[in-house]
Amino acid sequence: MDSIKGITGLLNRWSHWLRAVAGIVLAVVFGGIAAAETCLAPPRPFVPSDPQAAREYADLIRQDFELYIRDIQGYFRCLEAERARAFEEAREVSEEYGRFLAVTAD
Repeated sequence: MDSIKGITGLLNRWSHWLRAVAGIVLAVVFGGIAAAETCLAPPRPFVPSDPQAAREYADLIRQDFELYIRDIQGYFRCLEAERARAFEEAREVSEEYGRFLAVTAD
């Protein structure tokens, strides 16, 4: 009877440990995904090859170019922010790896 209680207690402690590890792994995986930003480049403006159509829709085409120029600037800012975030993450991971190596060194 004592051995069953001992095994049950061991299984309960093991189960708590596994849940804690699984929670940490999920937080790291999904936390990293949530932190990363997706930067989408704006579509290039369309300019018709027919000069008559270009003249006819000049106002719309001009607006498309202005919108593109505004959006591409936002895209560049997004890329720079993502680069900075990824660089900081890589620095942190490198430090964590160094600590890991120090702990596991024989």
